[in-house]
Amino acid sequence: MKRGFSQVDVFTAVPLKGNPLAVVHGADGMSGPEMAAFANWTNLSETAFLLAPTSRQADYRVRIFTPRSELAFAGHPTLGSCHAWLAAGGSPKGDIIVQDCTAGLIRIRRDQGRLAFAAPPAKFRAVDPAVSAQICAALRIAADDIVAAQWLSDAPAWLGVLLRSQAAVLAIRPDFAAMAGLEIGVVGPASGGVDFEVRGFAPDAGIPEDPVTGSLNAGLAQWLIGAGRAPARYVAAQGQALGRAGRIHVAYDGADYWIGGDCVTCIEGHVTL
Repeated sequence: MKRGFSQVDVFTAVPLKGNPLAVVHGADGMSGPEMAAFANWTNLSETAFLLAPTSRQADYRVRIFTPRSELAFAGHPTLGSCHAWLAAGGSPKGDIIVQDCTAGLIRIRRDQGRLAFAAPPAKFRAVDPAVSAQICAALRIAADDIVAAQWLSDAPAWLGVLLRSQAAVLAIRPDFAAMAGLEIGVVGPASGGVDFEVRGFAPDAGIPEDPVTGSLNAGLAQWLIGAGRAPARYVAAQGQALGRAGRIHVAYDGADYWIGGDCVTCIEGHVTL
């Protein structure tokens, strides 16, 4: 069966500089295994499938897959699938677009010409000494190099690690074997038009290094702003180590943490599935 298809670059206004997302339109009728097989075939960090919503409050529904598993929620697929849905003629019920996904209803707004989602609440946990030792081995750094570390969420279970500088973040050459069982997001203060440099590693999900990561940046924003380590509005860079130039626009309005970015469609057509 022919279905609409888009490939969208997320967290960038310049094609090929963000995080690509495959989007299958009109995916109603596809089974979970069929979606998983296609996501594995695309070999992108995530593939999104657009469906009719199951909630009266929602504008559309999305299912999100990595090459290895389904995710309840992810950031760059949220923005990219919303962009693709709007570009295909989707008409929201109100000023706020509502996405239906396994994690629940996600609100998305248009913010200064770009899309931004309201981040699901982070679930902070302390990092025990054994995990701290594993972080050092996985990132090939010393314990003294870490300013702070915090579990940020349950699904995906991002572990945030704050380093002292942008240079320290970019210098990391990870040991993925030592990282087994962990999904690590590294952040450090930056300059050159951005406030923070970010890198995200999720080898167990089939993503050794993610170009730009919405869910990770959502957790980092809540941690850094809540701890007084970041202002209420800032811009983070991610992807430089992979030759990308992702930009994540963070804004905390006192109630919600909005994680925003530009999106650009690179491929449009159809797939036979």
